[in-house]
Parts: sequence; structure tokens; C-alpha cells
Amino acid sequence: MMYTTQMDAARKGIITREMTRVAEREQMPAETLRQLVAEGKIAIPANKNHVNLDPSGVGQGLKTKVNVNLGVSKDCCNQEIELDKVRAAIDLKADAIMDLSCFGKTSDFRRRLVEMSPVMLGTVPMYDAVGMLDKDLKDISVDEFFQVVEAHAADGIDFMTIHCGLNRATAERFKKNPRLTNIVSRGGSILFAWMEMNQAENPFYEHYDRLLDICAKYDVTISLGDACRPGSIHDATDASQIEELIALGELTKRAWAKNVQVMIEGPGHMALNEIAANMTLQKRLCHGAPFYVLGPLVTDIAPGYDHITSAIGGAIAAANGADFLCYVTPAEHLRLPDLDDMKEGIIASRIAAHAADIAKGIPGARDWDNAMSAARAAIDFPRMLDLAIDPVKPRRYREESKPESEDTCTMCGKMCAMKTMNTILDGEDVKLR
Repeated sequence: MMYTTQMDAARKGIITREMTRVAEREQMPAETLRQLVAEGKIAIPANKNHVNLDPSGVGQGLKTKVNVNLGVSKDCCNQEIELDKVRAAIDLKADAIMDLSCFGKTSDFRRRLVEMSPVMLGTVPMYDAVGMLDKDLKDISVDEFFQVVEAHAADGIDFMTIHCGLNRATAERFKKNPRLTNIVSRGGSILFAWMEMNQAENPFYEHYDRLLDICAKYDVTISLGDACRPGSIHDATDASQIEELIALGELTKRAWAKNVQVMIEGPGHMALNEIAANMTLQKRLCHGAPFYVLGPLVTDIAPGYDHITSAIGGAIAAANGADFLCYVTPAEHLRLPDLDDMKEGIIASRIAAHAADIAKGIPGARDWDNAMSAARAAIDFPRMLDLAIDPVKPRRYREESKPESEDTCTMCGKMCAMKTMNTILDGEDVKLR
């Protein structure tokens, strides 16, 4: 039986190769997975042209996924450095990579990325429009916007962030409700500016069916971008954010009607006490579609440490229903991240994702922690290091500060609680000198 997209196959009762692989990775029965894909509660971003993809699923009952952003800008336009980041991100077990390149002719970089990456890939076509078309923003036509989208789809991109919910009504709501930090979404701000300069409707909203036809053709998952996500805790859960979220819920149902897979993007910056309610609200308004959050950052005062503010919010968000975390690095708000920044961001987000998976009861999540605890109880340092989410850093710490005895560390030495308990429970005397 023929099918166009993963959702189309699922609704026809077909368990695809991609579904089988995701079910194996997630310890979920393939038939259960198929049903959730058919309902739109799980998305498997898998462009037909991304031939070396090892597919992953995002959504209900699955492990929380982590995305890594990279790409060239006008000030930092070395593609080889960005490709080094791609290799490092894959080694660090990122689940997805987004190419946010926003300068020059990026098609070569994008195609190389598709060829080398086994993980799912995303882009934001609005970032690429000005460089690809070599035109001023105001002069870009509706047809040209869609030309850029189709180019990304044809290259093999698995999911695209497109800010379809920023329509004229949402824009007017924003203007009537002033914010402390306005619109902080890069793609959203560009689209808002185009709409204002041309006094026109958002082309991706007005011609949404045209966008869906492209997505269905290549099986691109549409990641409905949140142009009005809060860029400060002051602006969280305001009228603009909610207005756009309502529109995204309506657009979700229209996409599903054409068998196009959907993810919904979310905040942003948000105080701790608002996160759980926002996750519930999104899932309700967007009919259980997978939710993809940037952070949320729980305070605005920590430039240089925003991987930490993001991980705090991400853990709470994912424990309360978010399915996909976009990593944030220590360089957020400051510069293009380097390799070290990227590593810090990935590890922080992976810790947040895993902590949430434990809270959600994801199959197998606690097994990793139990294995680490058993290794600690046995004072088996080689095993502990092997199990670490980032083995490199703890190995370096261990090498830099050698203990007198290999079955202790330089903090406790012979007073190690684990060693004391093992000794006394074995019926031996404890000697601390």
C-alpha cells in the first residue's frame, strides 16, 4: 500500500521502517507507536531525501529529545568550524541539529549537513531567504518565500520552523499589548517586519495549504514556530503568546487533515511557577501535538550561564509534558557559540531531559541511574566513568587529583562513606588512620 507521509502510513495501518526503528529505540510496542503517530501525538521527522537518517520520534511516551542549533552568520561564516560542531554534536548524542545559517549562499552547507548527519535536521527558511534570494526583505515575493521552503525540503531537511501563527490578528494583538522585550524570535521579527512594510498578511498563514502541500510531498514535519514567545519573564503568558498559540492549534488540525506531521514550539523565558500551566495549556490548545521548547529560561540575569537557567526550566517543562528541548549554551545572548559552549549546552540539556524522563516514568530511564548508584556503592570508579553522561570531564577530574587509594577520592579519602559501609557490613573493622 502506498503512503505519502509517516502520518498517512500510520492512518492506513502501516508500520513503516522508521516506526519500527523508533519503537525499538523507545521500548514501545510498534502498534502503540503507530496509533500515536496516526493521532499526531508522536512525530517522526524523516524527509524522504534524508537517506542516511537514523529516525527518532518526538512526543507522548518517548524519551525527551535534545536539539542543537548551529550555522554560519555574517560575523562568523566559517562553514568548516560549523561542520566540526556537527560532528561533535553527533558524538555528544544530540537527537537533532538545526541549521540556523543566516548569511550567504547556504545551500552547499545544508547539503553537506544532510549527507553527513544520521540525526534529524531542522532549519528556519526565513533566516535563509535574504541570503539565498539576494534581495532586500521588503522586496521578497510570496512565491520566493515558498521557493526557499521547497529548496530546503528538496535538500532533505526533516523539520522546518515556520511562523505561520503570526497573522495580522496576532500582530495587532501584539501592538495593542506592549512588551518589555517586543518580538524576540529572529524569524518572527523578520516576518513581522515584512508584513508591516508590505501591509500584507503572513504568506505562510494566508497560503498555508501551499505550505502543507510541500511538507506532504517530502514528508517534512512542520514545526509551528512561536514568533511571540516571551523573551523575558516579564512577557511570559501574555496576550500575544496566547493569541498565537490559539492560532497554532487551529493550524495543527489543518495540517493533520493533510497527513502532515506537526510539532509546536514554545517559550522562551518564563518564571518557574508558570511553566507547568503553560505545558498543560499548550497540549490542550494544540490537541496533544509534540511540544518543542527553547528553555524556558527561568531568570533573565545570568548571561554566560544561560545553559543552567535553561536546564532548570527545561527539566520542569519536560516533566510536565514538553517533548523536545532546544539546547541553550553559555553564549546565549552574547555570541555565536564555540565548540566548548556547544558541549556545555548539550550536556546541560541532556541532563534536564533525562531528569524529566525519570519523572515521566519513561521505560528504562531509571535503569541508567540505578547502574550508576550500584557502581558508586561498589566504589567502582572505572564503571562510574563509563556510565557518566559526559565521561570526559569526570575522567579529567579524577586524573587531576589522584587519591592515596584507588578505591577513594581526594575529598573523603579513607573516610569515604561507601568504603566504611562496605567494610563494616563485610564484618571487618573500619580503620580511618
